[in-house]
Amino acid sequence: MSRLSHHNAVVTGAGAGIGRAIALRLAAEGAKVVVQDINEAAARETSDMIGAAGGTALAVSGDVSIASDIDRAFSACEESWGTCSLAVNNAGIVQQVRLADMAVEDFDRMIAIHLRGCFLGCRRAIGPMLKNGNGVIVNIASQLGQIGGVELTHYSAAKAGIIGMTKAMAREVSASGVRVNAVAPGPINTELVKSLSEDWRNRKAAELPLGRFGEPEDVAATVAFLASEDAAVYVGQTLGPNSGDVML
Repeated sequence: MSRLSHHNAVVTGAGAGIGRAIALRLAAEGAKVVVQDINEAAARETSDMIGAAGGTALAVSGDVSIASDIDRAFSACEESWGTCSLAVNNAGIVQQVRLADMAVEDFDRMIAIHLRGCFLGCRRAIGPMLKNGNGVIVNIASQLGQIGGVELTHYSAAKAGIIGMTKAMAREVSASGVRVNAVAPGPINTELVKSLSEDWRNRKAAELPLGRFGEPEDVAATVAFLASEDAAVYVGQTLGPNSGDVML
């Protein structure tokens, strides 16, 4: 497939899980992909997987909450292929803890990785996109940013912030040719979700109309759609591959 062959992409948190699935799918559809992750070895593994499949990718390590690290990923794209035309802000962490027991440092780190990281990625991408008069930004939120999650207050708050930021950005830049949307997955079978307690996962599965968690590839397919011209009139939307957890 070559639906995305016109894109130079940066995908954060692409060393594993949803981010890796997104990077693989974008590359399979023709995009050149900067695989960014805090774990350099994991980023290189994803990049190697893309190369082995005949795609084009390069790996860049860094912490998305640090502006200079984000800049390095986008600069690598520009130096190798040209302006980033597709930014996917995906990097994230998870921690299960009740609000009464939550350390301030834990809250701050959750906001820094998810919300600050998304902001930094959007800010770095948007200038060149506006100059070129085109571009696509996809921010990975969560259904818990819409409905909240038990023992995940800080995570839910960060993801809700991403949804709000996506809408505001879309209103600000859409008329200039840059499309901004979000994807809010439900529980997905990744190592991050598997790190939550078995009790939490069992309770969550029982709540889902579909009765099961999704797969990283389900999210990747949604991102690929939003990146394509098939989604030309999608602006400020939050798409939900969530097993029916949220119905809008």
